[in-house]
Amino acid sequence: MSIPEIKLKAQTPSEWLPIALRNFDSFLVNHAACERKASTTGLQFVVRYPNRVELVESMIQLSREELMHFHQVWRILQQRGIQLASDERDPYVNQLLQHEKHGQDYGLLDRLLIFGIVEARGCERFRLIGENHPDPLIKDFYSSLADAEVRHHELFIQLALKYFDERNVLNRLEELLDIEARIFLALPLRPSVH
Repeated sequence: MSIPEIKLKAQTPSEWLPIALRNFDSFLVNHAACERKASTTGLQFVVRYPNRVELVESMIQLSREELMHFHQVWRILQQRGIQLASDERDPYVNQLLQHEKHGQDYGLLDRLLIFGIVEARGCERFRLIGENHPDPLIKDFYSSLADAEVRHHELFIQLALKYFDERNVLNRLEELLDIEARIFLALPLRPSVH
């Protein structure tokens, strides 16, 4: 079975890119926090679902890759003389998680799909930076990150399809994509990954 692509229902407005490029140091600080949180999220799946062997193996690998990305962004911050900031709650991710269903295995399905959608949004924004940043090294870095995000969001969908009925996965994915679009479009534009 081929893995269905996550097709976001709302695209990043064109006004976002100039904001991100003008405030690129702030974007980098936010990006570093997102990569660190993504690594932690993978490990949370391991802790919550230790009996799902394929999930555990996949999430350990994901966590390691996200931690490597965090380290790469941290190095860019160091080169630019920028410190990491204190942790902030991500309004985008937090609002998405408020729509997580609970009970039976709904929590697992929704978390897999929600974090797949989060990775798809990161992919979209990294691709924009990779196509438009004036520094060729930054362009290359963000283009490679966009490719990694594709693999990541496909992984979340693949795992959902392993543990749940395809029709249920696709129906719930559509519902969550509608929710994500409403949340995303209501948020103010800022130099952030989400």
